[in-house]
Amino acid sequence: MSSNQLCNGIPMPIVKLNRAILLIGVLAAILLQQPLITTLLFLLILPAVLFGRKGSLVFFAGSRLFARRNRDAATESPELMKFNNSIAAILLGSAQVAFATGAPLAGWILSGTVAVAASVALCGFCFGCFLYYQFRLQRFRLFGKSSGVTSEQ
Repeated sequence: MSSNQLCNGIPMPIVKLNRAILLIGVLAAILLQQPLITTLLFLLILPAVLFGRKGSLVFFAGSRLFARRNRDAATESPELMKFNNSIAAILLGSAQVAFATGAPLAGWILSGTVAVAASVALCGFCFGCFLYYQFRLQRFRLFGKSSGVTSEQ
């Protein structure tokens, strides 16, 4: 993978790997009735939110597993990936609170929301991307032109 591509975007094979891990992990947690699996997913995604690709175990693994495919792959914006991972982390973190406070149904619903969003994204419609676009549009309407500063993933 070229260094230019690493700076400009997250290769789609890595993005899809991230989505697949979230989907499979939540489905396994639900089928096995093991909230601990959702805790592990939360702990997996949180460093990616806090530190970007430098803290992402999924990015690290995907960079090696899909090295050839990543070279010529389409990419996704690091800012968009961070936004989507943030939503997943908030939902999975909230699920942990629900499980810990004796509200397992709420925990499963919150976790299930992550699985639904990941499966829909794997099918071609990224709901997080839609929310990101709406967020940016409303921010522009309220505050005008943005500074153009983006965070590094």
